[in-house]
Amino acid sequence: MAATSAASSISIGSTVPRATSSSLPQSRAQAVNFNYSLPRFTALRSSTLLSGPESSSFAKSLRGSVTKSQSTSTKPYGLNINASYKVAVLGAAGGIGQPLSLLIKMSPLVSTLHLYDIANVKGVAADLSHCNTPSQVRDFTGPAELADCLKDVNVVVIPAGVPRKPGMTRDDLFNINAGIVKTLVEAVADNCPNAFIHIISNPVNSTVPIAAEVLKKKGVYDPKKLFGVTTLDVVRANTFVSQKKNLKLIDVDVPVIGGHAGITILPLLSKTKPSVSFTDEEIEKLTLRIQNAGTEVVDAKAGAGSATLSMAYAAARFVESSLRALDGDGDVYECSFVDSTLTDLPFFASRIKIGRNGVEAVIESDLQGLTEYEQKALEALKPELKASIEKGVAFANKPAN
Repeated sequence: MAATSAASSISIGSTVPRATSSSLPQSRAQAVNFNYSLPRFTALRSSTLLSGPESSSFAKSLRGSVTKSQSTSTKPYGLNINASYKVAVLGAAGGIGQPLSLLIKMSPLVSTLHLYDIANVKGVAADLSHCNTPSQVRDFTGPAELADCLKDVNVVVIPAGVPRKPGMTRDDLFNINAGIVKTLVEAVADNCPNAFIHIISNPVNSTVPIAAEVLKKKGVYDPKKLFGVTTLDVVRANTFVSQKKNLKLIDVDVPVIGGHAGITILPLLSKTKPSVSFTDEEIEKLTLRIQNAGTEVVDAKAGAGSATLSMAYAAARFVESSLRALDGDGDVYECSFVDSTLTDLPFFASRIKIGRNGVEAVIESDLQGLTEYEQKALEALKPELKASIEKGVAFANKPAN
């Protein structure tokens, strides 16, 4: 059906972190309305496409893109937007990479989307290039084209690696995925050392330290720009709590700290916003479900895959948050596994504030006023997280064969 020029309105319900009188930022529901002519950008004409719970990323980026005056040129589809950032997805043909690339393609802040994989990426790029959104899509296949893929990129997202299969722990993934991440981050260091680097490849508790060691060896390590993507743990916590307590999902915000595997995932249910009470039994069951949610999906798919779609959604949210920060939004908060002094561990997941130069602040109040259950869980997770970090560091520093 041919697109016609018409005034359109998009109403977006979003979860946007806001600073409050307390030191811990929290999410508040926000409705954003846009009224403008959309002659061809039909992907944004639906009033429901970008609405719903946890859509903070797309909602706020759209609002910023439409209202900011940094770009005065009018695009063919009638939007005055600042689509000026290059994003590269390394592992774009995989189970996470494909839906993630689609969601990033929807962002009005992205001017160019580079898709890389060792095979089968041309078809993915061709498919996505037909989507009538601003970004141009380019494909890159194999190591010989990796450098070109990364040239002048602002955000690098790495979902590359093998997925978990039934009976496989995150640790089983280590030897395969660790080598993949090491090689890819070496290329990032050589070709776009100033980019934000988002590590999705599991086990994140080890692959982030591997990336850090690689960047250190290359002399380009900036701890503010290396992120382990743990957003899925937050997404799950928010979803499960809202279901359990019959809360409006858009209002729910549960910080998740620690790491990104098993008991290292610690949802701070006592800090749930809006304030809600839990019985001891509810706390234990919710905590265990959030920690084991990945296995829940693996078992449900019965050998046909892992949590690819929810991971892609969560990763896209984190990408959009990074793009908003790069674009000057001063109110961007996410949980992430980063270089941290919050505990005695060198890396730790907690709520952070993201700015144009990466991590601007670690929200220390996440670890203040914990319940007895949470404090014990925090101490219990540290040995396992410490071992995973050390395993990654050792892998990165072992002599080449």
